Amino acid sequence: MKLGRLNHIGVATPSIETSVAFYRDVMGASVIHEPFDLSAQEVRVCFVDTPNTQIELIEPLGAESPIHGFLAKNPNGGQHHLCYEVPDIHEAKAWFEAKGARVLGEPRIGAHGTPIFFVHPKDMGGVLTEIMETPKDGH
Repeated sequence: MKLGRLNHIGVATPSIETSVAFYRDVMGASVIHEPFDLSAQEVRVCFVDTPNTQIELIEPLGAESPIHGFLAKNPNGGQHHLCYEVPDIHEAKAWFEAKGARVLGEPRIGAHGTPIFFVHPKDMGGVLTEIMETPKDGH
Protein backbone atom coordinates (compact mmCIF):
# COMPACT_ATOMS: atom_id res chain seq x y z
CA MET A 1 0.00 0.00 0.00
CA LYS A 2 1.26 3.45 -0.86
CA LEU A 3 -0.10 6.54 0.81
CA GLY A 4 -1.19 9.18 -1.65
CA ARG A 5 -1.48 12.94 -1.47
CA LEU A 6 -2.99 14.92 1.37
CA ASN A 7 -6.56 15.52 0.18
CA HIS A 8 -7.80 17.76 2.97
CA ILE A 9 -7.50 18.90 6.56
CA GLY A 10 -10.71 18.46 8.54
CA VAL A 11 -11.55 21.35 10.85
CA ALA A 12 -14.43 21.02 13.30
CA THR A 13 -16.44 24.19 13.82
CA PRO A 14 -19.50 25.20 15.81
CA SER A 15 -20.53 27.40 12.85
CA ILE A 16 -19.66 26.87 9.20
CA GLU A 17 -20.96 30.38 8.46
CA THR A 18 -18.50 31.95 10.93
CA SER A 19 -15.63 29.77 9.70
CA VAL A 20 -16.33 30.61 6.03
CA ALA A 21 -16.17 34.31 6.92
CA PHE A 22 -12.81 33.72 8.63
CA TYR A 23 -11.29 31.83 5.70
CA ARG A 24 -12.64 34.39 3.22
CA ASP A 25 -12.00 37.65 5.11
CA VAL A 26 -8.90 36.84 7.17
CA MET A 27 -7.18 34.08 5.21
CA GLY A 28 -8.08 35.35 1.73
CA ALA A 29 -9.75 32.20 0.44
CA SER A 30 -11.48 32.85 -2.86
CA VAL A 31 -12.89 29.41 -3.69
CA ILE A 32 -15.40 28.31 -1.06
CA HIS A 33 -17.86 25.61 -2.04
CA GLU A 34 -21.51 25.49 -0.99
CA PRO A 35 -22.06 23.81 2.38
CA PHE A 36 -24.04 20.56 2.29
CA ASP A 37 -25.39 18.02 4.74
CA LEU A 38 -23.77 14.61 4.94
CA SER A 39 -26.65 13.10 6.89
CA ALA A 40 -25.18 9.58 7.06
CA GLN A 41 -22.32 11.00 9.16
CA GLU A 42 -24.49 13.58 10.94
CA VAL A 43 -22.41 16.54 9.77
CA ARG A 44 -22.66 19.62 7.58
CA VAL A 45 -19.59 20.09 5.39
CA CYS A 46 -18.05 22.95 3.44
CA PHE A 47 -14.83 22.75 1.43
CA VAL A 48 -12.45 25.69 1.15
CA ASP A 49 -9.86 25.37 -1.63
CA THR A 50 -6.22 26.28 -1.08
CA PRO A 51 -3.48 26.10 -3.72
CA ASN A 52 -2.38 22.61 -2.66
CA THR A 53 -5.24 21.00 -0.68
CA GLN A 54 -8.65 21.72 0.83
CA ILE A 55 -9.91 22.63 4.26
CA GLU A 56 -13.02 20.64 5.17
CA LEU A 57 -15.15 22.61 7.60
CA ILE A 58 -17.30 20.22 9.63
CA GLU A 59 -20.27 21.25 11.75
CA PRO A 60 -22.40 18.79 13.73
CA LEU A 61 -26.00 18.26 12.62
CA GLY A 62 -27.07 17.23 16.11
CA ALA A 63 -26.09 15.81 19.46
CA GLU A 64 -25.40 12.35 17.95
CA SER A 65 -22.76 13.71 15.57
CA PRO A 66 -19.17 12.63 16.31
CA ILE A 67 -18.23 16.30 15.84
CA HIS A 68 -20.54 17.26 18.71
CA GLY A 69 -18.28 15.36 21.14
CA PHE A 70 -15.15 16.97 19.68
CA LEU A 71 -16.68 20.44 20.12
CA ALA A 72 -17.68 19.62 23.71
CA LYS A 73 -13.94 19.27 24.43
CA ASN A 74 -12.90 22.07 22.04
CA PRO A 75 -15.74 24.64 22.05
CA ASN A 76 -14.07 26.91 19.48
CA GLY A 77 -13.38 24.01 17.12
CA GLY A 78 -10.03 23.10 15.64
CA GLN A 79 -8.15 20.56 13.58
CA HIS A 80 -10.09 17.32 13.61
CA HIS A 81 -8.30 15.05 11.11
CA LEU A 82 -5.98 14.71 8.13
CA CYS A 83 -7.20 12.91 5.01
CA TYR A 84 -4.91 11.02 2.64
CA GLU A 85 -5.78 9.45 -0.69
CA VAL A 86 -5.14 5.82 -1.61
CA PRO A 87 -5.82 4.05 -4.91
CA ASP A 88 -7.86 1.20 -3.38
CA ILE A 89 -9.80 1.63 -0.12
CA HIS A 90 -10.17 -2.10 0.59
CA GLU A 91 -6.48 -2.79 0.04
CA ALA A 92 -5.63 0.12 2.34
CA LYS A 93 -8.01 -1.11 5.06
CA ALA A 94 -6.49 -4.59 4.96
CA TRP A 95 -2.99 -3.10 5.08
CA PHE A 96 -3.72 -0.93 8.14
CA GLU A 97 -5.42 -3.84 9.93
CA ALA A 98 -2.48 -6.15 9.15
CA LYS A 99 -0.22 -3.53 10.79
CA GLY A 100 -2.42 -3.69 13.90
CA ALA A 101 -4.00 -0.27 13.43
CA ARG A 102 -7.55 0.20 14.64
CA VAL A 103 -9.78 1.00 11.67
CA LEU A 104 -12.90 2.78 12.89
CA GLY A 105 -15.77 1.10 11.06
CA GLU A 106 -16.23 -0.19 7.57
CA PRO A 107 -15.59 1.89 4.46
CA ARG A 108 -18.44 4.28 3.74
CA ILE A 109 -19.06 7.09 1.30
CA GLY A 110 -17.47 10.36 2.38
CA ALA A 111 -17.99 14.00 1.48
CA HIS A 112 -16.19 13.68 -1.87
CA GLY A 113 -18.48 10.82 -2.89
CA THR A 114 -15.75 8.18 -2.60
CA PRO A 115 -15.21 5.43 0.00
CA ILE A 116 -13.46 6.44 3.24
CA PHE A 117 -12.54 5.08 6.65
CA PHE A 118 -10.82 6.50 9.72
CA VAL A 119 -7.83 5.14 11.64
CA HIS A 120 -7.67 5.64 15.42
CA PRO A 121 -5.36 8.50 16.46
CA LYS A 122 -3.54 6.28 18.97
CA ASP A 123 -2.28 4.24 16.01
CA MET A 124 -1.41 7.29 13.90
CA GLY A 125 0.93 9.35 16.06
CA GLY A 126 -1.95 11.08 17.84
CA VAL A 127 -3.71 12.25 14.66
CA LEU A 128 -7.16 11.03 13.63
CA THR A 129 -6.54 10.00 10.03
CA GLU A 130 -9.07 9.63 7.25
CA ILE A 131 -8.17 7.37 4.36
CA MET A 132 -10.10 8.00 1.16
CA GLU A 133 -10.09 6.35 -2.21
CA THR A 134 -8.74 8.79 -4.80
CA PRO A 135 -11.69 10.46 -6.52
CA LYS A 136 -12.02 9.35 -10.13
CA ASP A 137 -12.44 12.94 -11.33
CA GLY A 138 -9.20 14.03 -9.61
CA HIS A 139 -10.75 16.24 -6.92
